[in-house]
Amino acid sequence: LGWKFYDADDYHSLESKKKMEKGIPLNDEDRIPWLCTLHDLLRREDACRQDTVLACSALKKMYRRVLISGASAIESNQPEQPRENTALKILFVHLDGPMEIIAGRLEKRRGHFMPLELLKSQFDTLEPPSAPENFITVSLEKSLPEIVLEIESTILRG
Repeated sequence: LGWKFYDADDYHSLESKKKMEKGIPLNDEDRIPWLCTLHDLLRREDACRQDTVLACSALKKMYRRVLISGASAIESNQPEQPRENTALKILFVHLDGPMEIIAGRLEKRRGHFMPLELLKSQFDTLEPPSAPENFITVSLEKSLPEIVLEIESTILRG
């Protein structure tokens, strides 16, 4: 696509990384400042008219609202008010698959701070996207080329 790519894991605080390395799941208090940073990054790219892909475990609906609207989404716990200019247009791609497939992929990952033991806590926290969120769900049981094609096709259709 020629878009900029960011991995949200690169923006976790040192404290959060250490917490995960110890097998302690992050909570909302850990994640909200991280998500606000990611919103600011996306907003900056949007202001430059730069299309962007962000790989991010936005597990809860509230987390996705923060990515779209920034800190104001937390304060109001409501969708962004039309008068504010911080709302971003984001297509969320929910990569869905059984825990076993994801666990197998995590086991092959080297040098990452999140241990396999935290996967269950992520499944427990997950609130899959639902209407009226702007999202597609793509099965991780498909091949990588099929996954990429499905995402690209959706983006190119607008």
